[in-house]
Amino acid sequence: MEGKVALVTGAAQGLGQAMAVGLAEAGADLLILDKAVADETKALIKHQGRKCFELTVDLEGMNADRADEILRRGIDALGRIDILVNNAGIIRRRPALELDDQDWHEVLDINLNSVFYLSKAVGKHFVSIDQRGKIINLASMLSFQGGLMISSYTAAKSAIAGLTRALANEWAAHQINVNAIAPGYLKTEVTADIYKDPQHNRAILNRIPAGRWGEPNDLKGIVVFLASSASDYLHGSIIAVDGGWLSR
Repeated sequence: MEGKVALVTGAAQGLGQAMAVGLAEAGADLLILDKAVADETKALIKHQGRKCFELTVDLEGMNADRADEILRRGIDALGRIDILVNNAGIIRRRPALELDDQDWHEVLDINLNSVFYLSKAVGKHFVSIDQRGKIINLASMLSFQGGLMISSYTAAKSAIAGLTRALANEWAAHQINVNAIAPGYLKTEVTADIYKDPQHNRAILNRIPAGRWGEPNDLKGIVVFLASSASDYLHGSIIAVDGGWLSR
């Protein structure tokens, strides 16, 4: 991936950090975006000898103009963009009957709307200069299942699966690959309350054929594959990286 530039959202920690570092290890330079300061991620990328430009941006309230501005700033800093990884997301755990309007709209805004607008900006750029490109969305087990007490998150991640297929259909002819990764149960701050609860943790592990929770680094291989020329004939796929969870 030498000479390629990837934009990864939500890159300050967790899955986004691991994927950004994985792309750097494979030779890419990085644009990293997060509302939190991403000094640790930046240091890990530079340790690989790669360039890194950080954008501190809150994706809430994203629209076409803001997405175009983010892309412009990134290209001004590193000269090009080849890969977009739409990783940033939030979750609100509460029963649907107790979910207020603000929580519903915030989750849909960040987990779905920002993905559409950033993908549209990057896709428009690729088409305008006739450049092959890669767009990688973060789906979820909740793209396939309903879950409990996470109705807004499930709605967004189900929509991500559909959006991935729709954009893949429209843009495949332009040599733009749009695919998604659906992580299983991975240890992050978002899932800490689950894996730290002995009863809940045991129930999860009993369902995973691999017999363990995933780690953020388990996504490095798949994101490099989807970002590289190895996946040039893959369009609209939702790839589960779940230790076998869905197979059960």
